[in-house]
Amino acid sequence: MASLVQELIEAGIHFGQRRSNWNPKMAPYIHGVRNQIHILDVRESIKGLLLAKRFIEQTVGKGKDVCFVGTKRQARGAIEQYAADVQMPFVTERWLGGTLTNFRTIRERLKRLEELDRIVESGELKNYSKKMESQLLRERKKIQRNLGGVRQMTQMPGALVVVDTNREKNALLEAKSLGIPTVCLVDTDGDPDLVNIPIPGNDDSMRTIDIVIRELCDAVKKGKEGRSTSAGEAPEGDKAGGREMRGEGPSDGAPTRRRSTRSRYSASASGGASAPASGDSAQ
Repeated sequence: MASLVQELIEAGIHFGQRRSNWNPKMAPYIHGVRNQIHILDVRESIKGLLLAKRFIEQTVGKGKDVCFVGTKRQARGAIEQYAADVQMPFVTERWLGGTLTNFRTIRERLKRLEELDRIVESGELKNYSKKMESQLLRERKKIQRNLGGVRQMTQMPGALVVVDTNREKNALLEAKSLGIPTVCLVDTDGDPDLVNIPIPGNDDSMRTIDIVIRELCDAVKKGKEGRSTSAGEAPEGDKAGGREMRGEGPSDGAPTRRRSTRSRYSASASGGASAPASGDSAQ
């Protein structure tokens, strides 16, 4: 833990924006001002990072995926590297409106990409005219550039990890409307109310982003290990699990009371820690 704190401080996670360019909602996370630049409270940054890691590990352990979003130049390299390593979907080029709220259309575009790949790999492309060949290759390149990172995302993600609330506001709003929990690296000019689990920190520092994404992807790895462990234990509770999935309740005949998405998230985020649920403000 001490080495992680030292690493984050050396990366400059505590440096915020200029005092004149801040969001008053970030006041609880600010330690002070130095040379007209806000200094973030490192304790709050560590607290947010640990809570996010715990939540992501639990989410992935339940069989859900986490989508990483960071289209700013400083975040692209780290997200593409670490998210690809743990085989999680990511968006680093441009967030297309409706990526979550119009997911069916996005899947149709990805089917088109698979069709174009088949045409190219089979050599069928040579049967087309030069003009049509050029058009198909351009279409393939465009879809690959915009949607290549979410190609394997066949269902809604269990959570969104975002860098910079201001730049990725559309992604956060889509997730909020669908009740998908969000984790975000938030600078002093960001809006923490858009996020379920904010990690106060410098979202312009490549080293800071690299460390944060690396730690969150480590949590994804642990969550995947938990998946395999749960799979090995599944046969024992298979009958009970099947009854609960069908809504028949436990074996003693007592009815199973359904919990809201908000209460489930709040209870599981940190083992009782009061992380703000989707739609709640962090006031």
